[in-house]
Amino acid sequence: MRFLWIIPLAVAIDQASKFIVRGSMALYQSEPVLGNFFRLTYIHNPGAAFGLNLGSPLLHTAFSFLALGILVYLYRSLAANERLLRLALCLVLGGAVGNIIDRLYLGEVVDFFDFGLGDLRWPIFNFADSFVTVGVLLLALGYSRREKTDSSPEQPSSPESEEETVRE
Repeated sequence: MRFLWIIPLAVAIDQASKFIVRGSMALYQSEPVLGNFFRLTYIHNPGAAFGLNLGSPLLHTAFSFLALGILVYLYRSLAANERLLRLALCLVLGGAVGNIIDRLYLGEVVDFFDFGLGDLRWPIFNFADSFVTVGVLLLALGYSRREKTDSSPEQPSSPESEEETVRE
């Protein structure tokens, strides 16, 4: 329960930023923030994260709900002391919910962060995508640490425990 507040906070940040962009910019409008390196460019993304296209919008929405279910299952299966993994899953869940809201109400996702140099541009993204990306990186870190801890070699048994086994 400790990290669950992150989910509605991430959704609120994501949805508030998209509301501001939709209300203050025209579709496809681009405004420089740090010259050509960082711009706010308002687009609608009918595909998945970073402009990947997996098929129809219905397929994207169905896949999003399936992923949401898996994430909730993973969260509920974690031990209470696995804080990094809980934090990571809450970030991913918050980002996923933010983009699902767009898909349900607009049929597409609002994106606006535009980074690059000249013609070399990163795909335009939003806060939800950022939360998902950071969450996935933290999940990778958390699970890599978890595996090392879980797969550590067994401690050799002491002579006393061997004697107790023999006596039984």
